[in-house]
Amino acid sequence: MNSNQILTAVLIIVAILATFMADAHPYWGLALVSLGLINGFMNPFPDMTTRMAYTVAAVAIPTIANGLDAIPVVGAPINGIIDQVMLGVGGAVIANFLLVIKDQIMPSSE
Repeated sequence: MNSNQILTAVLIIVAILATFMADAHPYWGLALVSLGLINGFMNPFPDMTTRMAYTVAAVAIPTIANGLDAIPVVGAPINGIIDQVMLGVGGAVIANFLLVIKDQIMPSSE
């Protein structure tokens, strides 16, 4: 397993914990965004299309997932897990945005 797979698996586990044990730890959101930032800096998105897709996903998927609340019993927890995962994806998007800005400011080493 590479670092991207490991960090993504940890992100999903933390998102599940954040959904079902929200009161146990007040900083779940910080942990999820931090995991996303670490993953984004360690494994940058390869091209502009991927960066755009992740940016749109980080914004749109939580909104679309709100419709899952209509499903009795399981809809709200699934929506919560998706919302928590998207916090981590948002962190990765921010990390990649910062890397793009750095590449525009710093001279190329080529």
